[in-house]
Amino acid sequence: MLDIQAIRADFPILNQQVNGKPLVYFDNAATSQKPKAVIDAIMKYYGEINSNIHRGVHYLSQKATDAYEASRQKIQKHLNAKHDYEIIFTSGTTHGINIVASGFAKFVKEGDEVMVSAMEHHSNIVPWQMLCERTGANLVVIPMNEQGELIMDEFDRLLSGKTRIVAVNHISNALGTVNPIQYIIKKAHEAGAAVLIDGAQAVPHMKPDMQELDCDFYTFSGHKACGPTGSGVLYGKEEWLNKLPPYQGGGEMIKEVTFAKTTYADLPHKFEAGTPGIASGIVLGTAIDYLDAVGFDNIIRYEQELLDYGTERLQEVEGLRIVGTATHKASVISFLVEGTHPYDIGAIVDKMGIAIRTGNHCTQPVMDFFGLPGTARASFAFYNTKEEIDILVEAVKKAQRMLV
Repeated sequence: MLDIQAIRADFPILNQQVNGKPLVYFDNAATSQKPKAVIDAIMKYYGEINSNIHRGVHYLSQKATDAYEASRQKIQKHLNAKHDYEIIFTSGTTHGINIVASGFAKFVKEGDEVMVSAMEHHSNIVPWQMLCERTGANLVVIPMNEQGELIMDEFDRLLSGKTRIVAVNHISNALGTVNPIQYIIKKAHEAGAAVLIDGAQAVPHMKPDMQELDCDFYTFSGHKACGPTGSGVLYGKEEWLNKLPPYQGGGEMIKEVTFAKTTYADLPHKFEAGTPGIASGIVLGTAIDYLDAVGFDNIIRYEQELLDYGTERLQEVEGLRIVGTATHKASVISFLVEGTHPYDIGAIVDKMGIAIRTGNHCTQPVMDFFGLPGTARASFAFYNTKEEIDILVEAVKKAQRMLV
């Protein structure tokens, strides 16, 4: 069992007031808050070991390099990747997806197909559209139903020998749907297609196993998993990373440079051009350590309690509609209140110290499917409480009385 008050004490930002009210932070799907261990690790890096990595023989450079590579190994172990060089440090999920989408121009030709789902974040749509525009390939979309679940019969029908890659999210940031990615990966591989999983919303809430999933690529952002902004990871199977061309050229990613020809460095450096976000990479390892210490079994169990409780309590609000009612969900509730605009709900509850998200959540096709301008979204983390949900419910009721 989690000691929630002890956990909350680890997060300094939670101990403040907003508009004269205790902060209730329910925008975790956008970014998570940071424990003191992570904040301290950032200060320690810049105060004690700040130096460029891989290039210097002096003490600080060696110390920073060791810490950076130790973080890579922590993440390898956390994801159960076969090799540490299959872990590519990035600035976030968007960066990881773009590395793969750009490189796949080498393997996609006119008439081929790239498959995404109807519930993707813009960052897992736009790079693939750009790839299709460059190559003449066609973008194919797995449809979803009114519950916010992918229609798997349609996925089976759309999958073909023309499919070169399937790119889907593990968990929808807008709806909370947990997608059946193991089935998708298996069927895609049977059709000869590669698979990229957008794990931005999954890694904060569960511990994905690369050997069990057998996906070709998996990418996530550190800032959603208690880590610093500007940090992220692209996992790729060794054989795929060796086949993909570099995404950027510059220092660090080269083996030898002449004006006649350049040869590229071995993995993982081939995809890590220039001076990386050294502090972000090192401290991402600290964040992973923190989450592992809390325990993902504990996180999964407790966040399910919050989701169930929040779903039940919010449905007490007359005229409130939950958008996204999949059987398997993470701790995200998107909702509308009849007769109000989600922006107005968000602005009023903010005056009561409550942070929620409003808008299309960078999933405009999802909102178009439901015929909505956007939703209000409450997303819970393991440091939230049922008492905070009670505060949200009462605030929504008050906003409703003011607006309707």
